Amino acid sequence: MDLKTFEAAAWTALEEAATDPQSDLRYLALCTVDGAQRPQARTVVLRRCEDAGRMLTFHTDVRSPKWQEMAVNPQVTVLGYDPQRRLQLRLAGRVKCYAAGSDIAWAAWRELPQHTRQTYVGGPPGEARATANETAGAASAEAGESRFGVVILQVTVLDAYQLQRGENERALFRYSVNGGLQGSEWLNP
Repeated sequence: MDLKTFEAAAWTALEEAATDPQSDLRYLALCTVDGAQRPQARTVVLRRCEDAGRMLTFHTDVRSPKWQEMAVNPQVTVLGYDPQRRLQLRLAGRVKCYAAGSDIAWAAWRELPQHTRQTYVGGPPGEARATANETAGAASAEAGESRFGVVILQVTVLDAYQLQRGENERALFRYSVNGGLQGSEWLNP
C-alpha cells in the first residue's frame, strides 16, 4: 500500500464512522489538559467528518470540564481504534468551540433527535446527584439548547497505525490549517 492509499483509507473510515452508530471509530477518546496540567481523556461521539478540510465535529455540554479546558488550551488529540479494521488513528490539532447563540450550534441543535437533546437538560457534567437515574423532571429538551456546544477539530497531524499479521504499517501525515497535505512519511510501527 502506498501513503496516499493509506491516508485515504483512514479518512474514509472516519467518514463512515460519523454516519454509522455501530462503528467503533464513531466513539473517540478526546484528550485535553486540565488547569493543573494533567492529561484528561473522555469519549466523544464523532458527528461529522470533513475529509477535504480535515475536520472532525463533536457535540458537548458547555458546562463540562472539557469545554473549559479547550477554552484555555485548544490543542487536543483524539484517539480511535477500529477492531474490525485493526486500525488505530491518532489525530491532533486545534479546536474551535461554538456555544449556543452561534449559527453553527443552532444548526447542529436543530438536527438532533429529541432523545439526544434531552441529555443536555440535567445538571452540569460531573456534578454529584442523589441517584443513578435521577432525571431533570418535566424539563423540556429545548431547555438544553443553552447548554449545547459544537466542537470542530482542525486536524494538523494524523498518525495512522494498521495492525496486520506479519507486517504492521504506520504513517504520519501533516496538514496545513486549511487541511492541505504538507507532508507524509512511513514510521516504524
